[in-house]
Amino acid sequence: MLFLEFARCCEEIEGLSGRLDMIDVISRALPGLSPEELPVFVRFIMGRIFPDWSARKLGIGPNLLYEAVGYVAGLKKDAVIEKINKTGDVGTAVEELLSKKSQISLSNQDLEIVDVYNKLISIAARSGATSQKEKIRMVKLLIGDARPLEGRYLARIMLEELRIGVGEGSVREAIAKAFSVDPALVEHAMQAINDLGEVARLARIGPEALRDVRITLFHPVRMMLAQQGSIAGMVQEHGEVAAEFKYDGSRFQFHKQGSTGKMYSRRLEEVSAALPDVIGLLLGSTTHDVILDGEVIAIKDERPMPFQSVLRRFRRRHDIAEAQEEIRMVPNVFDILYLDGKTVIDLPFLERRKILVEVVSQYVAPQVISADPQVIEQTYHDALAAGHEGIMIKVPDSAYTPGQRGKNWIKIKPEVDTLDLAVIGAEWGEGKRAHVFGSFLVACQDQGKIVPLSRVATGFSDEQLAEVYDLLRDKVISSAGKEVRFEPGLVFEVGYAELQVSPTYGAGFALRFPRFIRIRDDKDTTEIETLDSIKDRYQRQSKSAQAYTG
Repeated sequence: MLFLEFARCCEEIEGLSGRLDMIDVISRALPGLSPEELPVFVRFIMGRIFPDWSARKLGIGPNLLYEAVGYVAGLKKDAVIEKINKTGDVGTAVEELLSKKSQISLSNQDLEIVDVYNKLISIAARSGATSQKEKIRMVKLLIGDARPLEGRYLARIMLEELRIGVGEGSVREAIAKAFSVDPALVEHAMQAINDLGEVARLARIGPEALRDVRITLFHPVRMMLAQQGSIAGMVQEHGEVAAEFKYDGSRFQFHKQGSTGKMYSRRLEEVSAALPDVIGLLLGSTTHDVILDGEVIAIKDERPMPFQSVLRRFRRRHDIAEAQEEIRMVPNVFDILYLDGKTVIDLPFLERRKILVEVVSQYVAPQVISADPQVIEQTYHDALAAGHEGIMIKVPDSAYTPGQRGKNWIKIKPEVDTLDLAVIGAEWGEGKRAHVFGSFLVACQDQGKIVPLSRVATGFSDEQLAEVYDLLRDKVISSAGKEVRFEPGLVFEVGYAELQVSPTYGAGFALRFPRFIRIRDDKDTTEIETLDSIKDRYQRQSKSAQAYTG
């Protein structure tokens, strides 16, 4: 497939508003692709280069891309930025600039989609002191070969923000439709291997290839997620439920084979080097080959420390031994996904728990099982008294569903309602904060698109604003006056008093009294709140208000 054909497919999808129409376009494109092209197309159509489980990064920020585009178009980088500011979109700006480029194309060769992928892989592989110069040279060559329409989508893919509204669910359905396989088999395979590109390749082979997929060691899968709920609601719906402490730490996935252990963060990045002490504890807790799900917390004076203390260890790259002495890290294991060559995620939760207790001798999280709301309520108060966030309530007969947020796991916390939202824009601060960003535009997700929801300007210390500035300053896509727009990537946890219907933001809602709680750099933009979830929250909020006033 020519990359130009891919670009035309993206352009067609970008002009559609109906999800079913998008699925139809993708499903028609898939069968004609070669085995090598198929995984690449699937990843690209979602704005990704690497499989979800991969920790590899392209290493191309907006500024480096702008410099390369300027070179090809015969302009200064500032002129490129000015064009982006006018259009409001990197892809559109690059398309317009390439249509007028003065630099002669460096090879005049048609771009193949696999060739583009291989070049991006080569760019990502560059490291060392001269890597940035080499990366920009390769980006110039790639942009120089691109036609204007190709440039629109190539630039967006490099920033991993395709902006055509294609979400994972739509691609899963398109794969099932294209190769006439059961959507449940596509979902099963995705849960196990965490790469829709590879899933598409297997779907072409047939149903058995999808059915035979298994979770494998040192190939992390996405973690099961929870949503908000109530103790009374869970007991009323399910009767007997399992309650566990909700820890204010960092989620981990631990893989062990023989004497080798590796740890992965919630974002599936390997963090083994930063946590050798925790790996040692877990290696000593079982003689089996396992994949465990849990949360690591920091302990001082026998009390859990705040979440940020744990994140500092996850980020640590140097002086690990010194850090181990400063803060004691303790794992809490609450689920098992794999045991001695067998995947166990399809077993009911209580069966997985029984296996977990049998094969892991230490660090298994405590659990209470009861159909009595008062017993669960007491567990909740015990968790708070111990310094934890609250409790998790889990449905006893539920399977482990990687990457899914559903009603089988419910979190109960005493704090104000919070949302995890992507930071997509900001305004410069004033006075002593004029050198950093002072307020932020945050967004939810809706069917693969990032949708503005609210602004947040309170809750930040000077130190936190400085940290946020350091994280965002190289992510600026455009600016106009005091306003800047970012490549989505950073996630904030934002507290709020209530949701309000509002035409001000694209989501159709706004947050009343929004307040910054913390940076969630253990999450990426695929895990931010969905618009559907926000609508559900608003409906529950409205019902509560009616009950109160009635």
